[in-house]
Amino acid sequence: MAVPAAKAKSAGPSRLEKLRARHGWIDHLVRAGGRYTDRHGDHYAAAITYFSVLSLVPLVMVAFAAAGYVLFFRPELLAQLQAGISKNVPAGLEGVINPIIDGAIASRNAVGAVGLLAALYSGIGWMSNLREALSEQWGQVPATPALPKRIFFDLLTLIGLGLALVGSFAITGLASGFAATLLRLVGLADQGWAAVLLTVLGIVLGLVANWFIFLWVIARLPREHATLRSAAKAALLGAVGFEVLKQVMTYYLASVTTSPSGAIFGPLLGLLVFAFFVSRFILFVTAWAATADENEQEEPAPVPGPAVIRSEVTVHSGPTRGTAAGLLGAGLVTGLLGSRLLLGRRRD
Repeated sequence: MAVPAAKAKSAGPSRLEKLRARHGWIDHLVRAGGRYTDRHGDHYAAAITYFSVLSLVPLVMVAFAAAGYVLFFRPELLAQLQAGISKNVPAGLEGVINPIIDGAIASRNAVGAVGLLAALYSGIGWMSNLREALSEQWGQVPATPALPKRIFFDLLTLIGLGLALVGSFAITGLASGFAATLLRLVGLADQGWAAVLLTVLGIVLGLVANWFIFLWVIARLPREHATLRSAAKAALLGAVGFEVLKQVMTYYLASVTTSPSGAIFGPLLGLLVFAFFVSRFILFVTAWAATADENEQEEPAPVPGPAVIRSEVTVHSGPTRGTAAGLLGAGLVTGLLGSRLLLGRRRD
């Protein structure tokens, strides 16, 4: 039977399959996307985003407590703040705001302690979800550690990641400030090309810092550490993509905060969107590293165990088919012989 032309055409490789066979990076991209989807990347990203937003409230409390300590130990700053409030708010309102500031400074210990405990709780939850999500993308099934041990290691990892982020931004800022000071010293601060060069330097330093952070996140945050070689290329992709996300979010926040409603809800919505996309991007980059050629080698088939021979005894409640057939045949022969004997006696 002749095959229709439409079926013959559909039986061949699709355009995507041809592109995957021709370009290795497209095949890698498709495999990474498949792993991200199969291992519930969006669900883990939503959990990470939830704990990220949950951590904001205690962090704000800690920031207010820190500001209270600064104002308590620097009375001149407190006086300048109260004078600025009195000058810029409507008449009579400073009598409401200044007591609130005094109360916040007086309760700095309680606010700082509660905020710090809440920040530790939400931060450990955030780190635990992040590590579980990264382990899932690597296809790891590690043994669940005991709760105190898991909390302790998640806390250490959270502190290490926080220090790495602070160091990254500090290095970028100090390097840019040093470069600007150097340009002023040599008299090139007013040159356009020097400003462009300074901007490029800041971007390069930011990319290098982001690369180190992504390398550590991809290779060392999972429950079982991965190789740095597998994470190096993925970390470069993550550094570039994260810089792009930061630039996009900068323009997004600038556009949504122009209206009064956007000024109120825009930063919060922008933070939600940014946290969710960054979480998805981190997990996708990890899936990219996990689907590298050196990590997708076929594992040898497991050797089967020794054969076990078990004897089986079957018990029947009645005769077997052979026995039944033999008994039936014997009955027929006996009947024939008996009928002949009876017929012979009658004739006699």
